[in-house]
Amino acid sequence: MENFYFALGLTIFAGLSTGVGSLTAFLSKKFNPKFLAASLGFSAGVMIYVSFMEIIVKANEELTAIYGISRGEILTVLSFFGGILMIGLIDRFVPSPENPHEIKNPELMDTKDKEKKLMRMGLFSALAIGIHNFPEGLATFVAALDDPQTGISIAIAIAIHNIPEGIAVSIPVYYATKNRKKAFALSFASGLAEPIGALVGYLVLITFFGDGFLGFVFAGVAGVMVYISLDELLPTAEEYGEHHVAIYGLISGMALMALSLLLL
Repeated sequence: MENFYFALGLTIFAGLSTGVGSLTAFLSKKFNPKFLAASLGFSAGVMIYVSFMEIIVKANEELTAIYGISRGEILTVLSFFGGILMIGLIDRFVPSPENPHEIKNPELMDTKDKEKKLMRMGLFSALAIGIHNFPEGLATFVAALDDPQTGISIAIAIAIHNIPEGIAVSIPVYYATKNRKKAFALSFASGLAEPIGALVGYLVLITFFGDGFLGFVFAGVAGVMVYISLDELLPTAEEYGEHHVAIYGLISGMALMALSLLLL
């Protein structure tokens, strides 16, 4: 039971880290493309590094221990690309203007119906973030139940990744309403999908839990993180900032994640 509450606490921490991004509604009077680009690149670096250096390794260890080296490695690879397929399908059904990572510069939008468009963007971003965070919450929760250290690594990666998502909600809502508290509250609340996803997923999938299941989940999570980084975070970072800003952010994210793994 102690592990259960620890895992749930990590999941809540990861999900509500959107609130850090939400604070941009209070701290920023002007949209800052370079800051956003660096943040997105940083998130991508964290997620890519932890996916290949921690999560996929853990998945391979779990599956090869059960199914043998050859079959276990094949299942790890299939699960990795299965995670990519899953998040790819989710993105496919989330219209690109409302995708939480495809953030629009409010200052470059048409003035006609600007406030309505911005408010719609913020609301749909919150909904899209909820869809994305649901499986992320389950992954963090399951990982922490099995191995607290791995759970901490995943939680840190997802928490950092969620900060730009908070920006994606708070900035357009603030520009639409000029209400900082409303922008913060909506963005912060969107992170609740993470612990909700953890609990619902746990209750639904509890009958399938076992070492093999955890291995499949870990590999799938690695695929999800790599897909989000390469398909959404890095391209958006390149769009809104100088190339080197995005790359410096990427390398900084990798360095921080490497340091945290060495210290854990």
